[in-house]
Amino acid sequence: MRSSAELIRAEEPVLAHNYHPLPVVVARAEGAWVEDVEGRRYLDMLAGYSALNFGHRHPALIEAAHRQLDQLTLTSRAFHNDRLAAFAESVAALTGLDMVLPMNTGAEAVESAVKVARKWAYEVKGVPADRATIVVAADNFHGRTTTIVSFSTDESARAGFGPFTPGFRVVPYNDLAALEAAIDETTAAVLIEPIQGEAGVVIPDDGYLRGVRELTARTGCLFIADEIQSGLGRTGRTLAVEHEDVVPDVVLLGKALGGGIVPVSAVVARREVLQVLRPGEHGSTFGGNPLAAAVGSAVVELLETGEFQRRAQEAGVLLRDGLSALVGKGVRGFRARGLWAGVDIDPAIGTGREISESLMREGILVKDTHGSTIRLAPPLTITNEDLRMALSTLETVLRTGSL
Repeated sequence: MRSSAELIRAEEPVLAHNYHPLPVVVARAEGAWVEDVEGRRYLDMLAGYSALNFGHRHPALIEAAHRQLDQLTLTSRAFHNDRLAAFAESVAALTGLDMVLPMNTGAEAVESAVKVARKWAYEVKGVPADRATIVVAADNFHGRTTTIVSFSTDESARAGFGPFTPGFRVVPYNDLAALEAAIDETTAAVLIEPIQGEAGVVIPDDGYLRGVRELTARTGCLFIADEIQSGLGRTGRTLAVEHEDVVPDVVLLGKALGGGIVPVSAVVARREVLQVLRPGEHGSTFGGNPLAAAVGSAVVELLETGEFQRRAQEAGVLLRDGLSALVGKGVRGFRARGLWAGVDIDPAIGTGREISESLMREGILVKDTHGSTIRLAPPLTITNEDLRMALSTLETVLRTGSL
């Protein structure tokens, strides 16, 4: 077996350099813990950017996958399969919406929602052809396709990839007045993250999401909530919009919907919205495949008990208390909701990358974003003991320095 160093070197000439991962090579995992090829154990405090909300290899999800692997994995949507109806029914019920468009990745869900919103604008709202606009928030992260980076404000995501797709208006996040000013008769939808993850777990003011809902309803455009990272238990609720008792017209799901096993995403919407799609106008060979539907249904079953939402709430208190104790001791500030936090490190101590590498050497895996910010998003299955250990290790790293 090749060592971690050998495997990292082997990637260099054959893999595109579109990532800068931490120098750890994971070979095995269980729950909140992973193990590298040499057998060193690490506590996973990132959980695949919330794709692993239920931990690595959750028994119920693994069982669902194994069971389906023995039966049927793919038909394409040229035919029906026996798992898709139950999946769609369960996801619609979980979100309180009517219809489901199954896709694979989060970016596919966002792209699909853009297409659906535009078609709805032309066929239902009466916007003149090719004039529909969608309002988005600055510092957003919705994916990396050409259309999506067209409305990104992160220059590293945009530089070198133009020309860009028109039809988007960017306003400051958490600014209802700016949002209202950007909406006109051509506006098909407002697309926002209820909590901005890549930006550093940025949480809007209380009332912002209610304001978006009221404004979109009053002006006759759609409210699309990108819950790909924030949804499915991460914030202590099934969806982050539930913190303000808001029901959008369209909810985008992904990441945790596949249980960390297969890529699964979905556009979930009111019937009036998704009914604008007709055969041949949109599709995906793998979207809604039986394996994905089986795993996705098992994910919904886990969430239906409320256990994971409660766990995120309870452990979230421990996370916030632990981070509060570090403010002024290497932490400049933080934002947290449920088991999700963006932690701003004092740049005098180190960059986010340096702190992440120091934590890795101590057996804790996190990931940096935007300079000196690190993100914490452990599996919702993490124990209080392991969470306290992670916070204690962060305290030690901050006290002793990152290098």
